[in-house]
Formats: sequence, structure tokens, C-alpha cells
Amino acid sequence: MFKKLCVGVSALLIAAIGAEAQSHLFYIELQGIAGTSSTEKKVIFHSLSSDDIMQKPSLGFDYVLKLSGKSRDIGTLAVQARLAYDPDGTTPLEFQIYNAYLKFKTGFADIWAGHNRPALGLSSALDIHALLLPTFVMTGYGFDRDWGAGLSRDFPWGNVAASLTTGTGMPLVFEGNYLASARIAAGVLSRDNIEAGLSFARGNILDIIGFRRVEEDPVGFSCVSGDMTYLWNNLEGRAEVLVGKKAGKNALGLFGKIGANILEEGRLKFELQPLLLKNGKDWSSLLSAGVTFLASTDFTFRAMVQRDSAFKETRVVFQVYYYQAI
Repeated sequence: MFKKLCVGVSALLIAAIGAEAQSHLFYIELQGIAGTSSTEKKVIFHSLSSDDIMQKPSLGFDYVLKLSGKSRDIGTLAVQARLAYDPDGTTPLEFQIYNAYLKFKTGFADIWAGHNRPALGLSSALDIHALLLPTFVMTGYGFDRDWGAGLSRDFPWGNVAASLTTGTGMPLVFEGNYLASARIAAGVLSRDNIEAGLSFARGNILDIIGFRRVEEDPVGFSCVSGDMTYLWNNLEGRAEVLVGKKAGKNALGLFGKIGANILEEGRLKFELQPLLLKNGKDWSSLLSAGVTFLASTDFTFRAMVQRDSAFKETRVVFQVYYYQAI
């Protein structure tokens, strides 16, 4: 299956080389992360666990190339990656790839291949790569990015998307693993201030935290999730409910986020985010509160207080984030 997918990616690369590039954007990304943990009892340099792929001190880039034909834009090449440092991690230096895909506009739908967001849940519509507060993808139910291919089509009433990916997240592994997912969304957030999505997923995925395998062999995974985003004046709310099964254990997840934007252009934001997860018979919670301040177009400061019931841990984390076009 995925050998054919690799052939398809190669064909897209050849097509991209033959296309004319009209414009491109290149950004430098730099972030500093430091905090404290009630269990580690020292300064930490990660926003979640040391093995996770969430925020760590890092240097990276974001490159976007628009591809054009004779009469119209035909696609996009996107590459976003960073080199992260964490002395407490499995390896002190970790190369993290986020976007690495080609997307083509076919007229019928936008088709992509590479490393991109699979069509599953709220995280398929919310880019969290620079944020401190996690979603379900950081609890093992879904992926922020995954290797594979997908398509998406916009309608006046909303959007339909589907993807077939490896179910591995950051690393690219072929051991009979796969994740098939689809999401249908009603509403256009930029126009209607509301969007509601329904997602389905099934496959055999690798149970991975960052690059570390929890289980050596692929495990069964299936889920149905419903999500909603609502914007009202300076307030924004997001919610997701997930019902599924992973490695033979039933799962139920409840996620919510409420944020208030104040100051001009929403430069200051306060957020509260509860996440509850039942895995088998065990309940766990990840309760987070955060503040974000946009100091300028290039600098963002964030802080988070988080209580993780599974590890009986309280974390306080600070982030300085720099993102500038060059």
C-alpha cells in the first residue's frame, strides 16, 4: 500500500519541479522553554514529558513555495522543521519535522502527499505546533502530523477531508501499520464564527510518544469524534468528544478550551483547558491554564500551569517564541 504511496509522492515531486514557482516565504523560528515540575524537582526544558514532541528549546524554519501553471495557482510545497534540545530526553538533540508535503489543486479537491495533518478531530483544523496547551494528539489519540496522503474539498456549507497515513506520527515506519480517517465539517469559521466537525478513524497504529515506542508491534485503533469551535466577540471556545478503542481498551475523551482575547488586536489571551480521558477503567485528567502575549509581530511570550493526574505532577512552563520572515 505505502510503496504505491511513495511512488505517488515521487510523481508529485516531478510535477512540482516542472511547475513554475511564483512566490515563496521563508521564516526563522526560535524558541526558549524552561519551567519547573513538582515530580522532577528541577528546572525542566520541555512543556510535557521529555520524550514528547511538544515544546522544547529549538531552532527551526518554515518554508512555503507557491506553484503556478500557465493560468492559475496549482499547488504548494511546504517544509517546516526544527532542531530541539532537551538534556532530559532520550537524545539531547532531536530533529522534528512538522510540514513536509506537496499539495495540488485539482479543481475537484486539494490533494496532498507527505507529512501533514490527518483528517481526524479538532487537531486537523487547529495548528498546535507552537502552542503550550496540548490536545488529544498528545494523549495518544490521534496525530498532530503523520506521513501519508489526503484530500480536502471546500463547499459553501463546510468542508470534507480524508486521509490515509502510516499512523506513526513523527517517524516514518512501515510494519503493516496504517490509519484511515475522514472528517466532515459544517460551517466556515472565518465567515460564520462557528464550525462543527465529525470524524471517523480506523487502523493499526504504532503507539509512540515522540520517537519512543510504547509497544513494538502495531495496535488496533478506532474512534469517532465530534468537535466544535465557536467565536463570539473576544471569546473563543473549542470542544471535542472522542469515543474509541486502542490496543483492545475502550476509550472516552472529553476536551474543552475557552479563551478570552483582550487588548487591541487580541494581543493578550487567557485560556483554560480541561482534558479528561478514560482508558479502559482508568480516568486521567490534564488541566491547563495559559496566557499568551504578542509583544510584536515577531515575538510571543507564553506561560502555562498544568496539572497531570496520571503522573501526579504539576508543571509551570514559560516560552519565548520568535518567528520572523527573512
